[in-house]
Amino acid sequence: MEQRLPGVSISKKKNNSIYYRSSLTFRTKHISLGSFDTMIKAHLAYREAWTLLENSSLMIESWKKVNILSFDKWVSLINFRDNALYFCNPIYIRQKFFYYYLSPSIQLVFDLEDLFYYSMHKIMKRGGHLFVSDYGMQYNIMNRYGIKNYAVEDRDYKFINGNPHDFRYENILIINRYQGVLKTEIKGTQKFRVQLHINGNFLVGTYNTEIEAAIAYNKAVDVVKSQNIQKNYAVNYIEEISNSEYAEIYSHIKVAKKLYHLST
Repeated sequence: MEQRLPGVSISKKKNNSIYYRSSLTFRTKHISLGSFDTMIKAHLAYREAWTLLENSSLMIESWKKVNILSFDKWVSLINFRDNALYFCNPIYIRQKFFYYYLSPSIQLVFDLEDLFYYSMHKIMKRGGHLFVSDYGMQYNIMNRYGIKNYAVEDRDYKFINGNPHDFRYENILIINRYQGVLKTEIKGTQKFRVQLHINGNFLVGTYNTEIEAAIAYNKAVDVVKSQNIQKNYAVNYIEEISNSEYAEIYSHIKVAKKLYHLST
């Protein structure tokens, strides 16, 4: 029988092969440190975790690839040591915000009001996009801050301080909230230009308010679909006005006449 080292438990996989689990208890919190293929590695992870918890001079930036503990676990333990809160996700709390570490070189910044959400949802990166999994579905976290999937940075939204990893609400400026709507200026007056992509961008019209422009876009989509043009257009959902107000604007708003004759 193999003699067990401190902090290590022995487990079996479904195929009956042996692996080793490392864990410790700190401030009455039992923490799993990971699974390892040898008892020595599991024990070294246990010792490394205790060193990290007892030595305040070790920081997140101290982690190296040669460490036994994963980077995510390293962040979680340091946050527990410094802030007395343990999260499975790689979160470190500051006074008015927190970091979510995607990697040693990429730190996302969030307001504290988002702490509960991201402590329960792991952020994944794929193809330059950031997602969380919720009820079996993947959601782009940009949507949480009013940034649509089709939005283009510096045209539809911008990060005020120039850091695209800073998701604090005060740092996100939504320029164009609606599909197909672009702010423009005509003779010193702010207007809203609407474009619809058919074969290239088609000018639907220019409108005085953002809501009128959003509704004009929806109407243009309906006109195009009525002519059997098969495109999967997104529509604008407008929550600021009632259904009757929407219907009134929709019935009177004008769109480019050429939209009615695309098939001729």
